[in-house]
Amino acid sequence: MSDIKTIPPVEVRLGFNWKGMLISILIGFGIWVIPNPEGLTPRAWGMFALFVATITSIITKAMPMGAATLVALVISGLTGLTPIKAGKDEIGMLSGFSNSTIWLIGIAMFLSRAVIKTGLGKRIALYFVARFGKKMMGVAYGVALADLIIGPGIPSAAARGGGIMYPIMQSIADAYDSKPGPTALRAGAFLAIVVSQIDTIVCTMFLTAMAGNPLIAELAKGQGINITWTDWFLGAIVPGIVSLIVLPYLVYLFYPPELKDTPKMAEMAKNELKQMGPMSTAEIILAIDFILLLLLWTVGDLIFGISATLSAFIGLLILLITNIMSWKNIISETTAWDTMFWFAVLVMMANALNKYGTISWVSSHISAYVGIFSWPVAFTILVLVYFYTRYFFASAMAHISAMYLAFLAAAIAVGTPPMIAAIGLGYTSTLSMSLTQYAGGPGPALYGSGYNTTGQWWGISFLVSIFSLIIWFIVGGLWMKALGWW
Repeated sequence: MSDIKTIPPVEVRLGFNWKGMLISILIGFGIWVIPNPEGLTPRAWGMFALFVATITSIITKAMPMGAATLVALVISGLTGLTPIKAGKDEIGMLSGFSNSTIWLIGIAMFLSRAVIKTGLGKRIALYFVARFGKKMMGVAYGVALADLIIGPGIPSAAARGGGIMYPIMQSIADAYDSKPGPTALRAGAFLAIVVSQIDTIVCTMFLTAMAGNPLIAELAKGQGINITWTDWFLGAIVPGIVSLIVLPYLVYLFYPPELKDTPKMAEMAKNELKQMGPMSTAEIILAIDFILLLLLWTVGDLIFGISATLSAFIGLLILLITNIMSWKNIISETTAWDTMFWFAVLVMMANALNKYGTISWVSSHISAYVGIFSWPVAFTILVLVYFYTRYFFASAMAHISAMYLAFLAAAIAVGTPPMIAAIGLGYTSTLSMSLTQYAGGPGPALYGSGYNTTGQWWGISFLVSIFSLIIWFIVGGLWMKALGWW
């Protein structure tokens, strides 16, 4: 009997932050008990209350995002807001899980793991730093070029900026003995902010460069606007390239590093590339697969009739067949599966809000305030409000889920051309990530390195945001005019 091992008791703890949960419940219940506004059914008002409570729980970090959306999913089913077997005028509880956009973003995240696993992403970044890294501005532009190349296949700003660019940035700072504190301004402080700004621009340029972009495209469908991978890229290419040229230089002017010449960095990058050796077979196959995906995403639907999601499946299958990614790798990619789950629930809730009339009710109140202006002025006001409310959100998904659809409907209601409204607010959603260190992407890792104070980060980012909006409004607006979008 003495050889029998006893299983230690499981320690039971609350799986949520009780303060955040209490706030979410009180807000949701408070909305629900208010009499239905005129024009809204009990189901529409109930879904609105549940949606606000869910977004509040995400903002307050009451529990992980996937868990918060699971709670919402169960409540919506139990209360009949979204029954499993949906009728003609209902949204099904599990309808979001059959959405093709959800699978596109999930598969793209699987592919991004291969880019990091094989070392291809690091090799590309080191190559450009080796070529341009003799000057500090050259380092910044080298990072921009590397991020631009790998951006379409890595739908995570944190993975690119935090997992690939951040270690290289840290190596540069260490090489010149730039540490948090007295020597931060030597190199590290500038690099941390410029990498964040670059990553934000690249996220804005490709539909598959950030998880929130496909969500935006899916929400736009609810207003009858179809945004393809090519549409997104085509609209962003000109203002995006201008931003990649201008904004890093503005950071350099506003927040100049003490070191201007960095010959050590170029040499260090060359040495690291030598240590990595020639491209492996896995890297070569992955690079070819990557090029094939870009081709299919760009023209596959138009020429071959292959959707972006099916193209992503093809790319993943190639990696499975060549054993660059194993099935075990795929099922263990918890971040991708987690993203797909909460993505599906949020899409389901957004579709329900739209179908039940809640979005049109909210947008009518918003448009009432700006409808007195011409559509360019009204749309500008909406974009500015939408952009700078990002200060109140620590999650790109929470910001998009809470505000995008209502602002899109309001923009269309005041006469904004639908494609301009949908894609303009979409770009704004991503660009606003650059405002704070907590707004998403690599900000937490870069800010966490300790090179910048909150005041420095916010101050420089706010100044750059003004020029960023000017570029996307003027250059982007003229470019979209040339495309015939308005």
